[in-house]
Amino acid sequence: MAKISSVERNKKREKLAKQYAGKRARLKAQLMNREITPEERFEAALRLAQVPRNSAKNRVRLRCEITGRSRGNYRKFKICRNKLRELGNSGQIPGLVKSSW
Repeated sequence: MAKISSVERNKKREKLAKQYAGKRARLKAQLMNREITPEERFEAALRLAQVPRNSAKNRVRLRCEITGRSRGNYRKFKICRNKLRELGNSGQIPGLVKSSW
């Protein structure tokens, strides 16, 4: 089980990323637009720097929904490998069959 503070910090980042997604996208579009003046682009860069760092999408870590484990996660199921095996063996994940040969 992961530390509760780590899990809560990640939830906060997810919330901020969703909240500031539109604003960050607009500012980044202005930064990449070569048709506007350099002064306007610089102003957009300054405004982007004022946006919280934790609102960046790439700062959100994929964690297991059950345990909070940060390593060995399957994106499709949003759970770690340990719990995937546990739940798969007990038949709680539809369509997941343990292979045997």
